Amino acid sequence: MGKRIDYFDDPSAPSANSVKPSASAFVLRDGAVLLTCRSDNGNWSMPGGAHDPGESLSMTAVRETQEETGITIRPIGVSGIYTDPRHVIHYTSNDEVRQEFTVVYRGEYLSGDPTPSSETTIVEWVPVDRISALQMDRSQSMRIRWALDQKDTWIDPVGS
Repeated sequence: MGKRIDYFDDPSAPSANSVKPSASAFVLRDGAVLLTCRSDNGNWSMPGGAHDPGESLSMTAVRETQEETGITIRPIGVSGIYTDPRHVIHYTSNDEVRQEFTVVYRGEYLSGDPTPSSETTIVEWVPVDRISALQMDRSQSMRIRWALDQKDTWIDPVGS
């Protein structure tokens, strides 16, 4: 299995060679956020992944959350849309370098228990006050912070 390497505004980062829409889910329940520890880089993140043909992007968030965590959710809004070209993700297994393109949905917990998958080593409801101590990419901490602090949708400003 290859690794995932996130770069932000890094002059040594490889150039993007693809853009693929993805969706993530911000799920807050009883003062804790549903987070996963990724098996490809050891970083903590919200569940999410690439959009597949034949599904809506909101269904991508539902599917990815179920696959990665064992938790079933229902999208109830959009927390943010992130397309910053300074953020690229290098997948070493096939040398794909994606420009960031993620829609983060607010999700409502419906059912299930946190269960790791082949993409996650740990799945946990993390209390909000413990999140800052976790190892995570800058983009994840920024997205979680925004979702916790705001009720409106975040859309990347033009030219940022």
